[in-house]
Amino acid sequence: MMVSKAEIFTVVIKEIKEVLFYLEDTDITGSDSLMEFGANSIDRVDIIMSSMEALGVQCDMMEFKNCNDINSIVDILFNIINKG
Repeated sequence: MMVSKAEIFTVVIKEIKEVLFYLEDTDITGSDSLMEFGANSIDRVDIIMSSMEALGVQCDMMEFKNCNDINSIVDILFNIINKG
């Protein structure tokens, strides 16, 4: 089943707002960085792990080591889900 980047983005944003609850009313774009929002390394792992769980995928967290914005997280998740 194909999952769009927009669907993945929605999941990631939901998880960001759950972990970083103070962003509940903040507009978040794909070019934003989790670090800009005050996310520490544990927060970033929580967001990625919960996003993977919500999407029903697993992968090595090292896949995300060079992510510098939310779009790069979405791109990696998209490639994992839709690899074929």
